[in-house]
Amino acid sequence: MPRLPPALLFASALAALLPMAAHASEPPARRIDRQALVARHAPHLKAIDPWAPLSVGNGQFCFTADVTGLQTFPDHYRSHGIGLETQARWSWHEDANPQGYTLADTEQPYTAHGRTVNYPTRLDVPAANWLRENPHPQPLGQLGLAYTHPDGTPLAPGDIKDIDQTLDLWRGVLTSRYTIDGQPVAVTTAASPAHDTLAVRVESPLLASGALALRLALPRGYVGGIKQNPPLDWSQPASHTTTVVTQDARTLVLEHVRDGARYAAALRAGMPLTVTAPAPHVFQLKPAAGAVLEFTLSYGAARKQAAQSASAQAVIGHSAAHWRAFWQSGGAVDFSGSSDPRAQELERRVVLSQYLTAIQFGGTAHAFLPPQESGLTTSTWYGKHHTEMIWWHTAHFALWGRPAYLENALRWFQDTLPAARVIARARGLDGARWPKMTGPGGRESPGGNPLIVWNQPHTIHLAELLYRQAPTRATLARYRELVFASANAMSSMLHWDAAGSRWVLGPPLWIAQEIHDPAASMNPAYELSYWSTGLEIAQRWRRRLGLAPNPIWDAQRKQLSALPVKDGRYVAIESIPDTWDNPASRHDHPSFLMALGQLPGVGVDRATMRRTLEAVLARWDWNTKIWGWDYPMIAMTAARLGMGREAVDVLLKTDGPNNAYTAAGHNPNTELPVYLPGNGALLAAVAMMAGGWDGAPAGAAPGFPQDGTWVVRSEGLQPLP
Repeated sequence: MPRLPPALLFASALAALLPMAAHASEPPARRIDRQALVARHAPHLKAIDPWAPLSVGNGQFCFTADVTGLQTFPDHYRSHGIGLETQARWSWHEDANPQGYTLADTEQPYTAHGRTVNYPTRLDVPAANWLRENPHPQPLGQLGLAYTHPDGTPLAPGDIKDIDQTLDLWRGVLTSRYTIDGQPVAVTTAASPAHDTLAVRVESPLLASGALALRLALPRGYVGGIKQNPPLDWSQPASHTTTVVTQDARTLVLEHVRDGARYAAALRAGMPLTVTAPAPHVFQLKPAAGAVLEFTLSYGAARKQAAQSASAQAVIGHSAAHWRAFWQSGGAVDFSGSSDPRAQELERRVVLSQYLTAIQFGGTAHAFLPPQESGLTTSTWYGKHHTEMIWWHTAHFALWGRPAYLENALRWFQDTLPAARVIARARGLDGARWPKMTGPGGRESPGGNPLIVWNQPHTIHLAELLYRQAPTRATLARYRELVFASANAMSSMLHWDAAGSRWVLGPPLWIAQEIHDPAASMNPAYELSYWSTGLEIAQRWRRRLGLAPNPIWDAQRKQLSALPVKDGRYVAIESIPDTWDNPASRHDHPSFLMALGQLPGVGVDRATMRRTLEAVLARWDWNTKIWGWDYPMIAMTAARLGMGREAVDVLLKTDGPNNAYTAAGHNPNTELPVYLPGNGALLAAVAMMAGGWDGAPAGAAPGFPQDGTWVVRSEGLQPLP
């Protein structure tokens, strides 16, 4: 039997110990019926919806299916919505680099505070494109139906009739029923929780007649040079190889090689198969007899890793046990007693976001690179992870009582400390300086990315969330190096301003609101508050470990520049304080709000922040570069200010382009078809609004309206610091 991730072995026991909170008239002893909560939001499709392909996965491996339960119509889905892919976090490819490009080829000097430092920010040189595009994910096989009508025409989306597709979230099993030419087809799809294995069962009289087959095609990769949502590349079949390693009546083992990237695919059927290869890298599968085709399809970086022997039914059973344990552990929020008509939609988004972030970002077996912003659904930003998004990707796992998933993400940062130390030394910094846009090895990507700084304190803040879950010496020992190395770099990024008798941050830097000139940017409001918060947490870790306080950190916190204010409101940045004077400065992320919201408000005057929030709600450009995580982020500020009605209103705001959630739960935006930071931010905001924060008002659900329109029951949530 496959070994379940350790976080889920004790999930059932944990579920029995969950803390509980109740709101208003709900009796405190009433437990949430978690199965009913999850079941009422299971995606159920009766028609093709290209914006709602449904996925099964385990946090390290993901298979995204169309309405057939497989990947039969990839072109239709990609051109009208979200593509159909199979991805694994370990699967990467790198193009040849005959010119020997390095980051040094993209550097340019920035002079400030009496010294000149080179940063790899040039995009106008050939090296920049190669360095941004490499490495990139190597997609795995695409599995769909193969069918030709009696008149010789191929199967088209409009030929799928009587559609009835359901993703059973409680079991992690996708069931798809429909007819083709009047004949029924039923497909069951599930992913193993412990292996990169897909289980498939297809039942149809069309199989028995020989008219229907399954098609497994192994693409070359992605079409190169396309940053967002690139199509799979089916060109140049001679440029990669697919070798049949083993084939017998019930087994087909393949090895795919492209340049230095290779993976194995092992298909094992529960009945004898007929396998043909109608084209290079393409295999058609039929049962030798009968109306059922049942098999597992396992992937691995090597043949041994793809070798798992469980049957399809066993994998489906393991999936069911895994997801039942998942939903019974950690947190839950139930809005079913609310009179606000938006409550059901918010509850749906919360349930689906838990599922999507678990299958895209979860997993506890390996310290793989945390996923890209589109997770394991499609490729964006050449598959790179953006480290400034790690908080929105993973903080909610701790707040929802599932810290093992966050621990796994931080393991990559721990493994990447040597690379981060090299970056720090190159810039004259102490400690470890985290890259912004990166692949598995931690190398930076050129462009404005290396000037982003708000990624730097995340590791400290996330480690603190884990310590609050497990306040032990073991936790301190595990993350002390990560915390102190990050803090040392933060400290050395500050500069003493003798004229103002204060410490300043920048220039150069690129603030979270990515619209200001990095060479002229100094003292952004959010980043100043995060610096103070991060250094204080690091100092707290020293005290917990019995170490003397770092005197430099204390001095810097005491004399750190004040958050910039103009006309009674916070502005984004001290050096360009035109947030409220210039409409062109009121788009992109209103990041200064995070100082009291995501963060506890170090250096914040609450009255000033309230005026600032009110100005954002009234005067911000909600149509230009507002992303999915902005809405929950703003709601968190409103919650801390006691503005529960405004928090809910912005969380469910409908008059902007990027706050919709598809039938599958995805949060697409005008640039990306899948944007999972929106899902993670939503979960962080709801956990805070329902479960509270340090210093929150007494009573249940302090971030929601207290007028009786919202009845909020929650279990297992951890307060935000």
